Amino acid sequence: MPVNQNELSTQQTPFLLIDHARFMRNLTYLQQRISERGCALRPHLKTLRSVDAAHDMLPNMNSPATVSTLAEAEAFADAGYTDLLYAVGITSNKLERAAALIKRGINFHILLDSLEQAQAVTQFGQKHDVVFSVFIEIDSDGHRAGLAPNNPLIVEIAKHVHANGAQLTGVMTHAGGSYSSDSVDEIRAAAAQECEAARNAAEAIRAAGVPCPIVSVGSTPTAHFAEDFTGISEVRAGVYTTFDLVMLNLGVCSLDDIAMSVVTTVIGHNKEKNWVLIDAGWMALSRDRGTASQRIDYGYGLVCKDSGAPYEGVCVTSVNQEHGVIALPATHTVNEFPIGAQLRILPNHACATAAMHQHYMVLKNTDELEVWPRILGW
Repeated sequence: MPVNQNELSTQQTPFLLIDHARFMRNLTYLQQRISERGCALRPHLKTLRSVDAAHDMLPNMNSPATVSTLAEAEAFADAGYTDLLYAVGITSNKLERAAALIKRGINFHILLDSLEQAQAVTQFGQKHDVVFSVFIEIDSDGHRAGLAPNNPLIVEIAKHVHANGAQLTGVMTHAGGSYSSDSVDEIRAAAAQECEAARNAAEAIRAAGVPCPIVSVGSTPTAHFAEDFTGISEVRAGVYTTFDLVMLNLGVCSLDDIAMSVVTTVIGHNKEKNWVLIDAGWMALSRDRGTASQRIDYGYGLVCKDSGAPYEGVCVTSVNQEHGVIALPATHTVNEFPIGAQLRILPNHACATAAMHQHYMVLKNTDELEVWPRILGW
């Protein structure tokens, strides 16, 4: 939906702005990096949850993609995408919707890490004449869900799926622990550990006589620093499209790579405290404090001029529902931030900030602005 670029400064704030040139540069870099290493990129679409964004990320509708909700899967299927991995553990109450996607001809994959889930899937499939495509989740770093790569239950689940009318398509792991790394070397080590865990699990399944064609790994940090993808079929990443301050702190991107900001207006001053008040609270920025435990704490976001140039050391320090507070350091005064002026706030966590908005303003060129709707719900 095109909008006159001159209207950017008159848009009602707060709103989420995407710098399309940076967005495309981020997409191109990772696609090329993964392709050069002989793997497919299966982008995670959950960060922006936008069909318009997906058109840039995956111009080929048959390319593999990852989703985090069934609402996303249904919307992207409606848009013509045919290969979707639902990368959240499946539950029985979602199998009917999953089956409906498969019956539409979508190459739709579900994820599980327990025999109970596997049994529910095969029983539903046999009862309703549906062949489910299954990935087994592997825990490569103790971060969250999945089975340790040497857990014999992996083979037991694979055998059950294979013998009871479903298809064991692959194994999947997510190196979520890489987000706690203190250096690029630690990210590289996490990537190597991730790949080894997935390979070992796949090899155990194959040794038991069950096909396991796909070995899927990924996180934005490890996708950018892994070097050896031997035995890996595909790599997943999501926040790489826009990046954020967490990724900046990890050394995965530069400030110039961050393609997302929240545009806000100065609505007041507290001169005694040297505070600037803005109309972007947690409903626009989110409550995510992902940088709080990192080397630089950016509060609720780094403050930039309306041009996008950052103010060094100036952050949103506290938020209420519709108010943000910028407690200025002594190097700045409220007079530098006149009431009515627009600012841009770079996000801690792009996924969380994007989730606060029903659509995004996308600055494509100096004279072209578009609106990208966001897919809502679960």
